[in-house]
Amino acid sequence: MSYASDVKKELTMLEVHPEHAKAELAALIRLNGDLKNINNHIFVTIQTENAAIARRIYSLIKKLFDVRAEISVRRRMKLNKNNVYFIRLNQEAKHVLMELEIFEAMLHEINVPDSIKKNEQKARSYLRGAFLARGSVNSPETNSYHLEIHSGNEAINQDNLEMMEMFELNPKTHERRNGGYMTYLKEAEKIADFLGIIGANNSLFHFEDIRIVRDMRNSVNRLVNCEQANLNKTVDAASKQIDAILLVDNEVGLETLPEKTQEIAKLRLEYPEASLKELGELVPGEPISKSAVNHRMRKITKIAEEIGVS
Repeated sequence: MSYASDVKKELTMLEVHPEHAKAELAALIRLNGDLKNINNHIFVTIQTENAAIARRIYSLIKKLFDVRAEISVRRRMKLNKNNVYFIRLNQEAKHVLMELEIFEAMLHEINVPDSIKKNEQKARSYLRGAFLARGSVNSPETNSYHLEIHSGNEAINQDNLEMMEMFELNPKTHERRNGGYMTYLKEAEKIADFLGIIGANNSLFHFEDIRIVRDMRNSVNRLVNCEQANLNKTVDAASKQIDAILLVDNEVGLETLPEKTQEIAKLRLEYPEASLKELGELVPGEPISKSAVNHRMRKITKIAEEIGVS
């Protein structure tokens, strides 16, 4: 089972206040429902491929409105051949939609009222329903963080966007090439916040545990790479210094150098892997600074360059 499926399974078992459950059901019906007006009679069919979500929709309708919806299942004959569940509202469809405050929104494809969007608790539940209906989220173990909610029209997408913005989630949105819209989150912290907002606390803890380990591993790798780069730089510089010292020794002799410069040259030959700081600490008597060692090495390098030119 995917991480997104685990999140949805947790959400379908969540106990919520009836008024908040109405907002969740409103989103489930609005994003996955199809409204038909036949001879002034309203019919609504909600469709999902997730059995747990189908049970959630059916039970919420019965619990909140004491209405028994019709439920049926069909098997797709193409592609993945998944079961598809249909929850159908007949006689009480308009009443249910009016109570959920989405009748006009579904009939005319307009925005839901502010009584849902501007109420924090209802907005949380509405986003939970929207995620159950059309949402997905990458596992934190993958190489990219991504959470998205698809929608069939611009008004639905705008509502999702505004409610995410109300919680300062910094959502992004774009129109899909094959139709519809998508509102999405790319920042790990914002995805974690969203999971908490909709009540997926166990999934949130799992997400954070994996993310912390992953980020720590990445930090360690960066430190190791940085240390390796510094080590390579030190070894490369030391190799060039040794070449310069050997050239000077062969051509004019190290004894021609000032005493202090000779001292550093001999230490470098004796300790080829030491850093400049470590060489300074190896100087007999009083240790010298890294910059002092570097200054003496540059003198040797300059002499070697002059020999090479001549």
